Amino acid sequence: MSASEDAADKAFTRGAYPHLIDGARTVDKASTLDAIAEALSFPDYFGKNLDALYDCLTDLSWLPPGEHVLIWAGSSALKDHDPKAYLAVRSVLSDAQRALGPTGDRSDSRRLTVVLPD
Repeated sequence: MSASEDAADKAFTRGAYPHLIDGARTVDKASTLDAIAEALSFPDYFGKNLDALYDCLTDLSWLPPGEHVLIWAGSSALKDHDPKAYLAVRSVLSDAQRALGPTGDRSDSRRLTVVLPD
């Protein structure tokens, strides 16, 4: 079983919704934003920039209530190809996870957990 499959199984076990990103597709900022948007079924109005990424990650109103686990296997592809973009995307993911956490300022019936299994 791969690390991403294991993370997805753990999410399912605790009643969360896993959303998988194929890291092989995330070699630059644009492809990474597209992969995240696809994994979480972002609405058409997603602006494909880091501010829009944060806005969508801290909304998730189009998804069912509960915990949503974003599993980004192979994130090292972006880290290797574009370290600056990797750090920027990781920062947004971290900020959004914190905002949707139990004590976050955007907390509602949806929570975001980000897992990088490798």
